[in-house]
Amino acid sequence: MPTIVDLPEEPKYTIKTVSIQTGIRPITLRAWERRYSLLSPFRSDNRYRLYSERDIATLRWIKNRLDGGLSISSAVREFKDFQKKETWPEAMPVLQPGPSLHQARPPASFASQLTQTLLCHDETTAMILLGEAHASFDLTTICLEIIVPCLVDIGEKWHRGEIRIADEHYVTTFLRGKLMSLLQAYPNRRNMPNIITATAPSELHEIGSLILSVLLRRDGYRVEYLGSDVPVEDLVDYARFEHPALIILSATTEKAALELVHVQEKLSKLHPVPQFGFGGGAFVVKPELRQLILGQYLGDTLNEACQTVARLVK
Repeated sequence: MPTIVDLPEEPKYTIKTVSIQTGIRPITLRAWERRYSLLSPFRSDNRYRLYSERDIATLRWIKNRLDGGLSISSAVREFKDFQKKETWPEAMPVLQPGPSLHQARPPASFASQLTQTLLCHDETTAMILLGEAHASFDLTTICLEIIVPCLVDIGEKWHRGEIRIADEHYVTTFLRGKLMSLLQAYPNRRNMPNIITATAPSELHEIGSLILSVLLRRDGYRVEYLGSDVPVEDLVDYARFEHPALIILSATTEKAALELVHVQEKLSKLHPVPQFGFGGGAFVVKPELRQLILGQYLGDTLNEACQTVARLVK
């Protein structure tokens, strides 16, 4: 297997071609170049970026490290350490499934296979499956039609007593890591309105909130994800210094949903007053809970939530 340094440096690939070959969006490539000086692509006479095979191999190596749960800053630091020591890593093998394979495998097939693979604790195959999914589908499909069904299936198996709670925790932790790496891979634009996302106090199920955060950052928003079980008083104090345009909290249980009753009242004491949005499974199962919360219900699905956010944050 050749190392990355063995590959040609001739600049000949446009950023669009590189994006297709690596699965990394052009906007992310540009952000990585600005923030981390990861690559210095050649500029043609018309100012287009041109990349080499070595550049593509570098990006594929970085993306593989991100898919493994590493942050982008850590992955870049690790790669630069290799450069300093002149011990370049091996180029990643290219997975090139044919068009017929892409058409023949719906997202549900990936979700089912991912579930079985993770229950066997086979992380290597799970990573390959997710890599194939990224080559075949957009981010929304991967999150909502592969990762979410996998987690739902795992949860149902646990409720039926078919798997141990340790297995459920293992799968959830693995997929949470993938989502966190996606969140960190997208640039967090400092010039955009700030959106704070988290779960309600006592709410420990954070995957829905995390997926929404990934999708919103993918859409170009500045998103600060605070995780699960965030106390309201602490959140308000945090918002006093961060000046968010919008705060989004999620709840999957009635108890957690009722924790949101006084959030808008407490936020109204801030200057400027941020908008407050809420959602989650509790409000889908019991729609009457929506009437108790002052704020904007974001919708029954994550797609609806993204659309509502777009209306709230101009």
